[in-house]
Amino acid sequence: MAKKIAVGIDIGTYQIKVVVAESPDSGKEFPRVLGMGYAESKGLRHGYITSPADTTQSLNQALAQAEKTSGIKIKRAFLSIGGIGLESIISTASIMISRGDSEIDEVDLNKLHETCEKEIPSSMIVNRKIIHPIPLQYKLDDKAVLGPTPIGLRGNKLECKMLFITCLEHHLHSLIDAVEEAGVEVIDVMAAPMAASLVTLTKSQKIAGCALANIGAETLTLAVFDENKPQSVAVFPVGSSNITNDLALGFKIALDEAEHLKMGGITTFSVPRKKLDDVIDARLEDMFDLIGAHLKKVGHAGLLPAGIIITGGGASINGIEENAKSS
Repeated sequence: MAKKIAVGIDIGTYQIKVVVAESPDSGKEFPRVLGMGYAESKGLRHGYITSPADTTQSLNQALAQAEKTSGIKIKRAFLSIGGIGLESIISTASIMISRGDSEIDEVDLNKLHETCEKEIPSSMIVNRKIIHPIPLQYKLDDKAVLGPTPIGLRGNKLECKMLFITCLEHHLHSLIDAVEEAGVEVIDVMAAPMAASLVTLTKSQKIAGCALANIGAETLTLAVFDENKPQSVAVFPVGSSNITNDLALGFKIALDEAEHLKMGGITTFSVPRKKLDDVIDARLEDMFDLIGAHLKKVGHAGLLPAGIIITGGGASINGIEENAKSS
């Protein structure tokens, strides 16, 4: 029996990652990782490509390493997309049931979803590509529908609230072109925070309500979940590299030394502990202020029983947990 192989590619500002995995036959086990590849990202800024040639070169290095460790030639892959071009839009629309017996079928549902998309203001969707249309709630004759779908129910008016996760169209095309230039076909695209939530968050956390905050090198990505569904996605142009830059300026040291200092490493020079903490805390507070403001904007401030889960390279910053709790 042929192996079921899947390849995932994540092109971040700091690092490009490639993973090769084998799907289990039973469907009950986790995929088995066969190989991985990493390379320093080049030609990117805040998650979008500024130099396609440099990005493809970095991707080739990561692919070569993944092929060597897995023993598999990579020809097709799934691609995750992030960066400051990623955002979410909520739209609501309603239709009248078309069938004479008033029973909702798939035709009605498709029509409703299309109507929701058409209701998005043109100013919010221009130059953007929808990568995930997600129904959040259905109402039938102004009453909430329990369950994942209203198909088979009877009524007159069907309403839907939908979340559309979008990205800048030219950014998406640039990423796909970079991957294809490396000789790999893109099977499908997934928003990076949605992919991360599958391995980082539990179902109970997403049902209760939580937020996933990924602190990357140059971006802070926030995904809010409730009732086991994503409610909002936002990306801010600030990341752990900003802390490195602050330390380099504040202590007049090289960037690599500042990076080491940020992560709590031992350095060859002595710095006042309080000043070090003040510099790091000031930037972290800015990040958590952005998170708090967004949660307030989408109506989830103080309403996430499962809390905020912090991931990404910035999650390893010394004292980040204490700072988050005090924000």
